[in-house]
Amino acid sequence: MSASGRRRRGALDSGFTMDETVAEYIRRTVLKIPRHEIMEMLRMWDFLSKTQLQTINVHQIKERISQEVVELCEENSASIKQAAILDMIYNHTYRNKKVWTVYQMTKVAGEETDSFNLADFKYKFKRSLRSALKNVTINFREYEDNAIWIRIAWGTQYTKPNQYKATYVVYHSQTPYVFISSLRSSIPLLCQALVHASNYHDIHEMELRSRCIDSLKDIVFKRYSQTFQTYHPRPLQERNVAPEKVDPRIIQENKREKERIQSVTQEVFGEGLQPKIEFAQYKLETMFKGEPEMDILTEKEPFRCVVKFSSPHLLEALKSLAPAGMSDAPLSPLLTCIPQKARNYFKIKERKGILSASCLGH
Repeated sequence: MSASGRRRRGALDSGFTMDETVAEYIRRTVLKIPRHEIMEMLRMWDFLSKTQLQTINVHQIKERISQEVVELCEENSASIKQAAILDMIYNHTYRNKKVWTVYQMTKVAGEETDSFNLADFKYKFKRSLRSALKNVTINFREYEDNAIWIRIAWGTQYTKPNQYKATYVVYHSQTPYVFISSLRSSIPLLCQALVHASNYHDIHEMELRSRCIDSLKDIVFKRYSQTFQTYHPRPLQERNVAPEKVDPRIIQENKREKERIQSVTQEVFGEGLQPKIEFAQYKLETMFKGEPEMDILTEKEPFRCVVKFSSPHLLEALKSLAPAGMSDAPLSPLLTCIPQKARNYFKIKERKGILSASCLGH
């Protein structure tokens, strides 16, 4: 008997027919999970009984595994709520698959922080969103460090929520910071609900984004310590002489220079592993300084360009440049201020004839 046939038979026996969209969503979620982690995630889900889990054969093709899970879910009368929770477990485990943007909430000057009540927060959050949009699915799940994960699937006034394009929000109670992986169009409603539910006055984007949400937390919660430079850049020494002809004084000078670079690098970046940031973007806006008689790019319009540095681990890559002899030491503060300023998007403008980055005055 086919899987759909067994489902229909199970539906007749139980009197319950699981919504096809729920069944398909569960099936696709199971297919995303690596085979060796399927059983562990299903246990964390805690929706299927131990007896039901024992009937699943994880050594067969994943398509068949997903069908078996769907059949068991139909036996238990699964709804979109249970499907969403399984999706939350998957996305929490593989949280670095999304790009997270950090937002900071603020209070009115002098206003004290209220004690946090989770039940009150959930109620206000749901009420705020549903008063503005009827078709929306909202799920909560608590994790370590007072982290509240929120999953929102958005619909419209006339269409059901799209479960495949859900927004994820991570909010740490008793802090003003929120981490959002979202469709941009839903941000205004979401921010309004967050401010209302957490009793803050306003919210703004911090220009800090990364796939590694744990590193973003380290930066904004000041779990990462970084000492900033007092040295001034100095060109590296040339080292093109054959080893057998090197003057001992040059060897000593190179040794001192290497020690200086190591010292400066440690002072700028610290001893520990850097927070994981994959990119930093700099928008340059300055006047073109050319010969007036050439009549090329007059000063009426500024010269604009965007420079983006990318790496699987950008700050560690920057940290390795000077010791590898690929840059002067120390690096420009524009590159090393990312953790201190808690941002990796910058605008560089002219101010009184000097190029300056908005981050340095932040």
